[in-house]
Amino acid sequence: MESFGSYMRRLRKSKGLTLKQVESQAKVSNAYISQIERGLRNPPHPDILKRLAKAYDVPHRDLLVVAGYLEEDSAETAKRRQVEEAFEHVRTDPTFKQGTRLKGTHVSLETKRFIVEMYEKLTQRKLLKGA
Repeated sequence: MESFGSYMRRLRKSKGLTLKQVESQAKVSNAYISQIERGLRNPPHPDILKRLAKAYDVPHRDLLVVAGYLEEDSAETAKRRQVEEAFEHVRTDPTFKQGTRLKGTHVSLETKRFIVEMYEKLTQRKLLKGA
């Protein structure tokens, strides 16, 4: 399982944000964010996570789950993982270049599922099994 810090770094980079930009948007020190990303600090307080969620344009609940404040039921976790893995397959498929080359933008789980479903229809491949 990915650590909280590496998840936060991946999230920030996927949004195309620098530490300074996140600091400005979330009103959280860039040094503190860097320490979190490098695993030198524990996940921050839920109030700080709320500000970071807004800066990263992700649901606050998602950050609370990844930080360990809330538990996600195992069925929901399995579905999320399946969609994420299928989306990554679509995104990196070199033979499929139908608008999946997203750069610096956050894509919701619902949008990822939609993209995967369109990929399945166009390629006649099945990636999602009842998700």
